[in-house]
Amino acid sequence: MVRVSNNLKFKLMSKSIKRFTKRFTKKFIFKLWIYTYAIAFSTIAIADIAIAQNSLTKTVDRTEDCEILIVGGGIASTASAYEGLLAGRTVCMTEITDWIGGQLTSQGTSALDEAKKQRNLWYFPQGYTEFRKRIEQKYGKLNAGDCWVSVSCFIPNTAQQILVEMLQEAAQKGNGKLKWFPNTVIKKLEMGANGKLIGSAIAIQHSPAPNTPALNTEPLSQIIEDAYGYENSPRLQKQVIRFVPLKNTQNQQRDWFVIDSTETGEIIALADVPYRVGIDPRSHLNPSSPVTTNDPYCTQGFTYTFAMEQTPEAQPQNKPSFYDRYLPYYGSDPKSNLANFDTIFTYRRIWSAEAENPKKNAFGVSAMKAGDISMQNWVWGNDYRPGTAQDNLIYSREQLQRSGQLEIDGWMGGLRKETLKSGEEIALGFYYWLVAGTTDSQQKTNWKKPFPNHRLLTGLDSPMGTMHGLSKYPYIRESRRIIGRPSYGYPEGFSMSEIDVSQVDFSAEIYRQTLSEKTYRNLWKALAGLESTSAIKNDTPPNQISRRTRSTIYPDAIGIAQYYLDFHPCLSEYPVEKAGNTERAGVRNGHGAAFPGQIPLRSLIPQKVDNLIVSGKNIAYSYIVAAGYRVHSYEWSVGAAAATTADFALSEGIFPYQLVEDLPRVSSQLRQLQQKLVQNKNAIAFPDTSIFNLNWSDWKIW
Repeated sequence: MVRVSNNLKFKLMSKSIKRFTKRFTKKFIFKLWIYTYAIAFSTIAIADIAIAQNSLTKTVDRTEDCEILIVGGGIASTASAYEGLLAGRTVCMTEITDWIGGQLTSQGTSALDEAKKQRNLWYFPQGYTEFRKRIEQKYGKLNAGDCWVSVSCFIPNTAQQILVEMLQEAAQKGNGKLKWFPNTVIKKLEMGANGKLIGSAIAIQHSPAPNTPALNTEPLSQIIEDAYGYENSPRLQKQVIRFVPLKNTQNQQRDWFVIDSTETGEIIALADVPYRVGIDPRSHLNPSSPVTTNDPYCTQGFTYTFAMEQTPEAQPQNKPSFYDRYLPYYGSDPKSNLANFDTIFTYRRIWSAEAENPKKNAFGVSAMKAGDISMQNWVWGNDYRPGTAQDNLIYSREQLQRSGQLEIDGWMGGLRKETLKSGEEIALGFYYWLVAGTTDSQQKTNWKKPFPNHRLLTGLDSPMGTMHGLSKYPYIRESRRIIGRPSYGYPEGFSMSEIDVSQVDFSAEIYRQTLSEKTYRNLWKALAGLESTSAIKNDTPPNQISRRTRSTIYPDAIGIAQYYLDFHPCLSEYPVEKAGNTERAGVRNGHGAAFPGQIPLRSLIPQKVDNLIVSGKNIAYSYIVAAGYRVHSYEWSVGAAAATTADFALSEGIFPYQLVEDLPRVSSQLRQLQQKLVQNKNAIAFPDTSIFNLNWSDWKIW
């Protein structure tokens, strides 16, 4: 049974009374309905709320309680755990792999993507800054790999060790408690009778069956279906865990929050809150979109990374049985001068061996040498970019319904296993192409020759921590994204849009051609900044409007982000590796620089469920915004904000939506939350952010 604390009941009722007295206006009838609903909800909450779902098909082996349940162990999850522990909370965190850190660790993208000025100012969340400092302390330098894509490239399993230490120290410092559940997935949500609260969550934790190899022996595709099944199998033993709110001294359950930081938005799919996946429809808010209706099958490519070491002598190279299938795909970027093995190898080199007077390459870093280790994350290499209903990775809601995954106990992760397998195979084939290939699908010049003096790093003690050498989980660039609650100016639900952050030139001819006259006018009225009201009132022609030169400023900002709007588009035809396949036309229309931007609290609040907060790549924004809001520091910022919001809401006895229901007027409680974030060194705005500051020219991306 789920109980609502006396603190929450008192806060809800007292807040209703205060507002009723203060805001008694001609809208009395509407307000009366609101307050009646609030009082009714409080009354319902006083009684025990029966679990609406049917009984489990398998007995629960253990029950764990917490104040904050974080689902997923990626960067955003780690940031949430860090802040939750510093706040003294009891935090449960689940993760399908056995590493925390996501991009930094289990996904192997251990090369920090950062904007230049943000980096020069060290203007990052406190935990992210601490992580960077510890990387530098560990290696004696920030860029252990002497890579040229970033100022910091490092070994993933080193990052894992650092993050574990940081969480341990945060728990000690804040007197919090971390309950860590590796190799664990959420199978089911049990909702309260009113359907607005998650009462408990059912999870399955797996371990190797007796006399079987260690976990991380097989790639994810071979165990994912087994991991979501209740029953023991020849490969995995299972334990069913029920997560519930933390009990108080009277043995009564208190309030709690669930944070969905999964890489693909699993909990928002399970809760069936409104969300979107894939390409958004073209509109004046997302004018660069190539489609008029939502395309749920075309998401950005996902990547299984791997690490390879250069050796003094040639190594035996075994051709994978599936190599010829993917050979037509492999190549170098057709729009650049990157058709060079040294360039590809040093791009994301994560370890640079010591050498006297090393020779420099064209990018100013040391040329490759024996002992160097490179992490591969390459568009026409190990990126896998499906884009049709036959091979999309993240199932749409309709596909989930047809497959039975939205039925009770039917959830199996919401991913297509066959596409995961293809992503794994194309990555292993790419390694073989790098060391033995002689073709290039994207270049007319035949530059490619074998480079056999390399070996794929495998083993549980390897950089990726797997026997097969691939990352434990693929790097996911785009997830399911919630549609936030209706709010002022967003009657159909809140979402951040392209024009909120993009520096793209919207006066370009493509927008005149693809947008209707009305939509084009609305686009420029929305871009007018302080002059928008005048432009709307006077119906000012677009050619007479000067666009604002900053991002949208949100009154409910709780974090920051800036990165290039960078796309790895899906491909046009099935299968991905089909010879001559091309990127889906128009997906890169929005590719370009972005202004330093903010993360509004509204983007973390889903519809329908009041104690669910979303984080990571699952927040309310368009696929174009997601192209820039998917990198390391953004994930940390939004994760820190999610946990701080949960902690604040628990302390105040409120739900997060109550902090933004009066916007654009900023309530005193919302200001308190923002002040708390800033005091904790988690910025909510970049320096000099102001509606009157229109000069962002010095905020360069690179």
